[in-house]
Amino acid sequence: MAAVSTRDQIVEIADDLFYRGGFEATSFADIAAGVGISRGNFYYYFKTKDEILDAVIDRRIARTRGMLDGWETEAPEPRERIVAFIELLIANRAPIMAYGCPVGTLCAELAKLDHVHQERAADIFGLFAHWLEKQFRALGAEEAAREWALHVLAWSQGVASLATVFKDEAFIRREVADITGWLDRQIVSLSQ
Repeated sequence: MAAVSTRDQIVEIADDLFYRGGFEATSFADIAAGVGISRGNFYYYFKTKDEILDAVIDRRIARTRGMLDGWETEAPEPRERIVAFIELLIANRAPIMAYGCPVGTLCAELAKLDHVHQERAADIFGLFAHWLEKQFRALGAEEAAREWALHVLAWSQGVASLATVFKDEAFIRREVADITGWLDRQIVSLSQ
């Protein structure tokens, strides 16, 4: 039991450090210190940093799936579900302004490194894109569902990137309102 909780703690700390400081800049020593274990004990759980990265990506995928499933349960209408996605920018505004989008920053860093786990990290964006597409299909946008899903995903990533640069909460709120307004206009166009 203790081994599982220590392993999970290592993954949680590594996830946070990768987000705040970057995968490449984070060392075994940084993670071990964050968990409060020696480097020797650390190697019992993970032999390489790539093994940790793999576990971090697994964690992020599981958390993303859990969040998307939660929205499916909590929000009865597809519009409300899409808005929940859009409003992540507001809910996570402080860390986004400080460090960017956790998925976007990891994918960008791994792409620059031409890292073997680059595609696995990008799978998280794939989960969001597929889920958004499903919501747009539920709204009746069969032909435009994929295009609109990618549009919302790209728009939210752009907002996250610029929020990191400008550190402007009002900007985030305006963009969330604009994305939501765009969504509502698309919904109206479907009924015409």
